[in-house]
Amino acid sequence: MTTTSILQESLRDAAAVLLPVRCAGCGEPDRSLCARCRHDLAPRVATTSAGGVRVWAALEYAETPRRVILAFKESGRVDAAPALGRALRAAVVDAQRAVSDRAETGRGRSDGRGADALLPVLIPSTTEARRRRGFHPTGMLLRRAGILVPPLWRALRLTRQTQDQAGLSSAGRAANRAESLAASTRLRGRRCLIVDDIVTSGSTVAEAARAIHAAGGLVVGAAALARTPRREGADLTARPRNVPSQ
Repeated sequence: MTTTSILQESLRDAAAVLLPVRCAGCGEPDRSLCARCRHDLAPRVATTSAGGVRVWAALEYAETPRRVILAFKESGRVDAAPALGRALRAAVVDAQRAVSDRAETGRGRSDGRGADALLPVLIPSTTEARRRRGFHPTGMLLRRAGILVPPLWRALRLTRQTQDQAGLSSAGRAANRAESLAASTRLRGRRCLIVDDIVTSGSTVAEAARAIHAAGGLVVGAAALARTPRREGADLTARPRNVPSQ
Protein backbone atom coordinates (compact mmCIF):
# COMPACT_ATOMS: atom_id res chain seq x y z
CA MET A 1 0.00 0.00 0.00
CA THR A 2 1.14 3.54 -0.75
CA THR A 3 1.02 6.51 1.63
CA THR A 4 -1.54 8.13 -0.67
CA SER A 5 -3.91 5.17 -0.60
CA ILE A 6 -3.66 4.90 3.18
CA LEU A 7 -4.49 8.60 3.48
CA GLN A 8 -7.47 8.19 1.14
CA GLU A 9 -8.84 5.36 3.25
CA SER A 10 -8.40 7.42 6.44
CA LEU A 11 -10.33 10.32 4.91
CA ARG A 12 -13.16 7.98 3.87
CA ASP A 13 -13.33 6.58 7.39
CA ALA A 14 -13.49 10.09 8.87
CA ALA A 15 -16.25 11.11 6.47
CA ALA A 16 -18.25 7.99 7.32
CA VAL A 17 -18.08 8.89 11.01
CA LEU A 18 -18.88 12.61 10.65
CA LEU A 19 -21.64 12.49 8.04
CA PRO A 20 -25.17 11.24 8.80
CA VAL A 21 -25.50 7.60 7.77
CA ARG A 22 -28.01 4.80 7.65
CA CYS A 23 -27.31 1.20 8.57
CA ALA A 24 -25.52 -0.46 5.66
CA GLY A 25 -27.62 -3.59 6.19
CA CYS A 26 -31.18 -2.41 6.81
CA GLY A 27 -31.21 1.38 6.41
CA GLU A 28 -31.94 2.25 10.04
CA PRO A 29 -31.06 5.95 10.47
CA ASP A 30 -28.06 7.22 12.44
CA ARG A 31 -26.44 3.82 12.63
CA SER A 32 -23.44 2.68 10.64
CA LEU A 33 -24.49 -0.87 11.47
CA CYS A 34 -27.43 -1.52 13.78
CA ALA A 35 -27.24 -4.16 16.51
CA ARG A 36 -29.34 -6.63 14.55
CA CYS A 37 -27.16 -6.37 11.44
CA ARG A 38 -23.98 -6.64 13.51
CA HIS A 39 -25.41 -9.84 14.94
CA ASP A 40 -26.11 -11.11 11.42
CA LEU A 41 -22.46 -10.46 10.52
CA ALA A 42 -21.14 -12.68 13.31
CA PRO A 43 -18.97 -15.23 11.45
CA ARG A 44 -20.04 -18.83 11.09
CA VAL A 45 -16.95 -20.25 9.43
CA ALA A 46 -17.78 -22.89 6.83
CA THR A 47 -15.49 -25.06 4.76
CA THR A 48 -16.02 -26.03 1.17
CA SER A 49 -13.97 -27.01 -1.86
CA ALA A 50 -13.46 -24.62 -4.78
CA GLY A 51 -11.42 -25.68 -7.77
CA GLY A 52 -9.79 -28.42 -5.71
CA VAL A 53 -8.73 -25.92 -3.01
CA ARG A 54 -10.12 -26.06 0.53
CA VAL A 55 -11.88 -22.78 1.35
CA TRP A 56 -12.77 -21.35 4.76
CA ALA A 57 -15.57 -18.75 4.45
CA ALA A 58 -16.89 -16.60 7.28
CA LEU A 59 -20.37 -15.66 6.03
CA GLU A 60 -23.05 -16.79 3.64
CA TYR A 61 -23.51 -14.29 0.83
CA ALA A 62 -27.24 -13.71 1.38
CA GLU A 63 -29.59 -11.32 3.17
CA THR A 64 -27.80 -8.98 5.62
CA PRO A 65 -24.20 -10.02 4.80
CA ARG A 66 -24.91 -9.59 1.09
CA ARG A 67 -26.42 -6.13 1.57
CA VAL A 68 -23.55 -4.97 3.78
CA ILE A 69 -20.84 -6.37 1.50
CA LEU A 70 -22.43 -4.73 -1.54
CA ALA A 71 -22.71 -1.42 0.34
CA PHE A 72 -19.03 -1.70 1.32
CA LYS A 73 -17.75 -2.65 -2.13
CA GLU A 74 -20.04 -0.72 -4.45
CA SER A 75 -21.35 2.23 -2.41
CA GLY A 76 -18.21 3.26 -0.53
CA ARG A 77 -19.52 2.24 2.90
CA VAL A 78 -16.06 1.77 4.38
CA ASP A 79 -17.60 2.33 7.82
CA ALA A 80 -18.68 -1.33 7.57
CA ALA A 81 -15.06 -2.46 7.20
CA PRO A 82 -14.38 -3.15 10.91
CA ALA A 83 -17.29 -5.62 11.21
CA LEU A 84 -16.46 -7.29 7.90
CA GLY A 85 -12.78 -7.39 8.85
CA ARG A 86 -13.61 -9.30 12.03
CA ALA A 87 -15.52 -11.83 9.94
CA LEU A 88 -12.65 -12.28 7.48
CA ARG A 89 -10.22 -12.66 10.37
CA ALA A 90 -12.26 -15.61 11.67
CA ALA A 91 -11.93 -17.38 8.31
CA VAL A 92 -8.18 -16.71 8.09
CA VAL A 93 -7.55 -17.84 11.68
CA ASP A 94 -9.52 -21.06 11.18
CA ALA A 95 -7.63 -21.78 7.95
CA GLN A 96 -4.27 -21.15 9.58
CA ARG A 97 -5.16 -23.31 12.57
CA ALA A 98 -6.38 -26.21 10.43
CA VAL A 99 -3.34 -26.12 8.15
CA SER A 100 -0.99 -25.89 11.13
CA ASP A 101 -2.70 -28.80 12.89
CA ARG A 102 -2.39 -30.97 9.77
CA ALA A 103 1.28 -30.08 9.39
CA GLU A 104 2.05 -30.86 13.03
CA THR A 105 0.16 -34.15 12.83
CA GLY A 106 2.18 -35.09 9.75
CA ARG A 107 5.46 -34.26 11.52
CA GLY A 108 4.40 -35.91 14.75
CA ARG A 109 5.56 -32.83 16.66
CA SER A 110 5.62 -29.06 16.35
CA ASP A 111 8.73 -27.36 15.00
CA GLY A 112 7.59 -23.94 16.22
CA ARG A 113 6.64 -22.63 12.80
CA GLY A 114 2.91 -23.34 12.96
CA ALA A 115 0.46 -21.10 11.16
CA ASP A 116 2.90 -18.18 11.12
CA ALA A 117 4.56 -19.67 8.05
CA LEU A 118 1.42 -19.09 5.92
CA LEU A 119 1.49 -16.17 3.53
CA PRO A 120 -1.81 -14.43 2.67
CA VAL A 121 -2.03 -13.83 -1.09
CA LEU A 122 -4.70 -11.42 -2.34
CA ILE A 123 -6.71 -11.68 -5.56
CA PRO A 124 -6.00 -8.47 -7.55
CA SER A 125 -8.77 -6.10 -8.65
CA THR A 126 -9.23 -5.12 -12.27
CA THR A 127 -8.15 -1.65 -13.33
CA GLU A 128 -11.79 -0.60 -13.75
CA ALA A 129 -12.75 -1.85 -10.28
CA ARG A 130 -9.81 -0.08 -8.63
CA ARG A 131 -10.72 3.14 -10.43
CA ARG A 132 -14.38 2.89 -9.49
CA ARG A 133 -13.87 2.00 -5.83
CA GLY A 134 -10.61 3.73 -5.06
CA PHE A 135 -9.53 0.90 -2.75
CA HIS A 136 -8.96 -2.85 -2.70
CA PRO A 137 -11.84 -4.34 -0.65
CA THR A 138 -10.10 -7.48 0.58
CA GLY A 139 -6.87 -5.61 1.26
CA MET A 140 -8.72 -3.09 3.43
CA LEU A 141 -10.46 -5.87 5.35
CA LEU A 142 -7.19 -7.74 5.94
CA ARG A 143 -5.70 -4.62 7.50
CA ARG A 144 -8.80 -4.16 9.67
CA ALA A 145 -8.58 -7.83 10.64
CA GLY A 146 -5.17 -7.24 12.20
CA ILE A 147 -3.62 -10.25 10.47
CA LEU A 148 -0.08 -10.49 11.81
CA VAL A 149 1.54 -12.12 8.79
CA PRO A 150 1.85 -9.41 6.12
CA PRO A 151 0.59 -10.29 2.65
CA LEU A 152 2.55 -9.70 -0.51
CA TRP A 153 0.22 -7.08 -1.98
CA ARG A 154 1.26 -7.67 -5.59
CA ALA A 155 2.10 -11.36 -5.42
CA LEU A 156 -0.63 -11.97 -8.00
CA ARG A 157 -1.20 -9.75 -11.02
CA LEU A 158 -3.67 -9.77 -13.88
CA THR A 159 -2.24 -10.71 -17.25
CA ARG A 160 -5.40 -9.42 -18.91
CA GLN A 161 -8.48 -7.51 -17.81
CA THR A 162 -11.42 -9.78 -17.04
CA GLN A 163 -15.16 -9.19 -17.08
CA ASP A 164 -17.26 -8.70 -13.97
CA GLN A 165 -18.14 -12.23 -12.85
CA ALA A 166 -21.69 -11.28 -11.81
CA GLY A 167 -24.26 -12.80 -14.12
CA LEU A 168 -21.89 -15.30 -15.73
CA SER A 169 -22.56 -19.03 -15.64
CA SER A 170 -20.09 -21.40 -13.96
CA ALA A 171 -18.60 -22.20 -17.35
CA GLY A 172 -18.49 -18.52 -18.23
CA ARG A 173 -16.75 -17.67 -14.97
CA ALA A 174 -14.14 -20.36 -15.58
CA ALA A 175 -13.49 -19.11 -19.12
CA ASN A 176 -13.35 -15.51 -17.92
CA ARG A 177 -10.68 -16.30 -15.33
CA ALA A 178 -8.66 -18.90 -17.25
CA GLU A 179 -4.99 -17.93 -17.63
CA SER A 180 -5.77 -14.43 -16.32
CA LEU A 181 -3.32 -14.39 -13.38
CA ALA A 182 0.43 -14.63 -12.95
CA ALA A 183 2.27 -15.01 -9.66
CA SER A 184 5.50 -13.46 -8.46
CA THR A 185 8.55 -15.68 -8.20
CA ARG A 186 8.76 -14.44 -4.60
CA LEU A 187 6.16 -17.13 -3.85
CA ARG A 188 8.52 -19.94 -4.76
CA GLY A 189 8.74 -22.33 -1.82
CA ARG A 190 6.20 -20.34 0.25
CA ARG A 191 3.05 -21.82 1.82
CA CYS A 192 0.25 -19.59 0.50
CA LEU A 193 -3.26 -18.89 1.73
CA ILE A 194 -5.37 -17.32 -1.02
CA VAL A 195 -7.61 -14.54 0.34
CA ASP A 196 -10.71 -13.34 -1.53
CA ASP A 197 -13.94 -11.56 -0.68
CA ILE A 198 -16.69 -13.72 -2.21
CA VAL A 199 -16.41 -17.30 -3.46
CA THR A 200 -19.11 -18.36 -5.93
CA SER A 201 -18.09 -20.93 -8.54
CA GLY A 202 -14.50 -21.21 -7.31
CA SER A 203 -13.06 -20.20 -10.69
CA THR A 204 -11.06 -17.30 -9.25
CA VAL A 205 -9.59 -19.42 -6.46
CA ALA A 206 -8.73 -22.16 -8.96
CA GLU A 207 -6.98 -19.70 -11.28
CA ALA A 208 -5.05 -18.16 -8.39
CA ALA A 209 -3.94 -21.62 -7.27
CA ARG A 210 -2.79 -22.46 -10.81
CA ALA A 211 -0.72 -19.28 -11.01
CA ILE A 212 0.84 -19.79 -7.58
CA HIS A 213 1.77 -23.40 -8.37
CA ALA A 214 3.26 -22.27 -11.68
CA ALA A 215 5.51 -19.86 -9.77
CA GLY A 216 6.68 -22.61 -7.42
CA GLY A 217 4.44 -21.75 -4.47
CA LEU A 218 2.35 -24.18 -2.41
CA VAL A 219 -1.37 -23.42 -1.97
CA VAL A 220 -2.54 -24.73 1.39
CA GLY A 221 -6.08 -23.34 1.17
CA ALA A 222 -8.12 -20.18 0.78
CA ALA A 223 -9.98 -17.85 3.14
CA ALA A 224 -12.98 -15.81 2.06
CA LEU A 225 -15.25 -13.23 3.62
CA ALA A 226 -18.34 -14.93 2.17
CA ARG A 227 -19.53 -17.79 0.02
CA THR A 228 -22.67 -17.99 -2.07
CA PRO A 229 -25.46 -20.17 -0.65
CA ARG A 230 -24.77 -23.87 -0.68
CA ARG A 231 -25.17 -25.64 -3.99
CA GLU A 232 -26.58 -29.15 -4.11
CA GLY A 233 -23.80 -31.67 -3.56
CA ALA A 234 -21.29 -29.06 -2.32
CA ASP A 235 -18.87 -30.16 0.39
CA LEU A 236 -19.78 -27.70 3.12
CA THR A 237 -19.78 -27.72 6.90
CA ALA A 238 -20.41 -24.81 9.23
CA ARG A 239 -19.98 -24.04 12.88
CA PRO A 240 -20.44 -20.82 14.89
CA ARG A 241 -17.51 -18.66 15.88
CA ASN A 242 -17.37 -16.10 18.68
CA VAL A 243 -14.92 -13.39 17.68
CA PRO A 244 -13.77 -10.75 20.20
CA SER A 245 -14.53 -7.18 19.20
CA GLN A 246 -11.60 -4.99 18.14
